[in-house]
Amino acid sequence: MNRIQQKLQENKKLVSIYFTAGYPTLTDTKSIIENLEKAGTDIIEIGLPFSDPLADGPTIQESSTKALKNGMNSEVLFEQLKDIRSTVNIPLIIMGYFNPMLQYGVEEFCKKCNEIGIDGLIIPDLPVDVYDEAYKSLFEKYNLTNIFLITPQTSDERIRYIDSISNGFIYMVSSASVTGAKNTFGEQQKAYFERINNLNLKTPQIVGFGISNKETFEQATTYAKGGIIGSAFVKHITNHPIGKIKDFFIFA
Repeated sequence: MNRIQQKLQENKKLVSIYFTAGYPTLTDTKSIIENLEKAGTDIIEIGLPFSDPLADGPTIQESSTKALKNGMNSEVLFEQLKDIRSTVNIPLIIMGYFNPMLQYGVEEFCKKCNEIGIDGLIIPDLPVDVYDEAYKSLFEKYNLTNIFLITPQTSDERIRYIDSISNGFIYMVSSASVTGAKNTFGEQQKAYFERINNLNLKTPQIVGFGISNKETFEQATTYAKGGIIGSAFVKHITNHPIGKIKDFFIFA
């Protein structure tokens, strides 16, 4: 059982925070992670910036562009995180697109993640069936949890397939749009949350896209195990010092 599975067993709604590695400055990555844990974050998603982030809204796209200009890449990220487990205990997940992992070498990427203590990967553009056929055994070899995304358009059949091969949580995208903070969820989102709840999946769900405050966090976690905050947090660290991360936690 890895750290993600252990965390999911806790009797609480989980707060997962996403940020872009190498932003606002190249050397902020480790400090952000450490401050997030101190502030009470349950899970951290470390975004590996990519030049063509199809699912990301403007806030995260801008942070990715800046991070790439700052010099962030897979090699730099692994070097920055080589001693992260001496100071941080909560689950760490790398979220990024598949192309940089292919360029690095998929097995070498997984091996490096295992060496430094990364618990899982979220790869939005890696189809679940391709993962199942070509990469599942590799992830298992290096004790990495692969986390799949579902949207309101994902069929029940596809969701049940994802549920059958998942061993962490399902990333439940709140809408079909790109990432971005919202002030509240509409009736369509609420109906979607209920629909997924009624499937009685074995894998816990954590909701992402659109959570920015206490109201949206509570709406998203009515049925789900937790919520993921990305754009709202990236805006916070854009406008406030890293040492003020604790001030962001007003919703949980």
